[in-house]
Amino acid sequence: MLEKGAVSLKKQHILHSIDKSLKRLQTDVIDLYWAHKDDPETPLEESLSAFSSLIDSGKVRAIGASNYSGARLSEALRVSSRLHLARYEGLEPHYNLVNRKEYETDLEPVALAEGLAVTPYFSLAMGFLTGKYRSEADLVKSPRGGGVKQYLTPEGLGVIARLEEIAREKGSKPGAVAIAYLAARNSITSSDRKRNQPGAAC
Repeated sequence: MLEKGAVSLKKQHILHSIDKSLKRLQTDVIDLYWAHKDDPETPLEESLSAFSSLIDSGKVRAIGASNYSGARLSEALRVSSRLHLARYEGLEPHYNLVNRKEYETDLEPVALAEGLAVTPYFSLAMGFLTGKYRSEADLVKSPRGGGVKQYLTPEGLGVIARLEEIAREKGSKPGAVAIAYLAARNSITSSDRKRNQPGAAC
């Protein structure tokens, strides 16, 4: 895992961080190493070359991209193909029922065309889609309340109302229905945001 808060995907930074990640995780190899945020200041060739060296050395098995645009992800995949470098095999987008447009219109077509494994984060919108947050007064119920505030909009509350309606029909809960929606999409590999064994490069 690259140093927390860092956004550099420069080769030197990646190579410097991998050994710290391995030591922290107490392992010899990381299954999936994430480029946690795009770094437009660093050429894709440089970052992908660094990741390739980690795979060649046996320290990393595969790499994934998080918080990339569809255009930037496509460009990275083209660079990998053209230069025979490691390619992003996974995609971790911010995707849930109140944050759909960017993924469904921009990233999902790339993921499907390229066969990427997709594991969204914030699948329940920080807990908002469970239905326990209805007003700003409810935000004190959780340390995540500040982040949940972004979803307290007429659109977000409309999604909650519809989720509750479906949950009643199915004898389920709003959160379970929200996860089921993601899981039913052909592009989604996993929607439980389990990232325990990978490192996160950012």
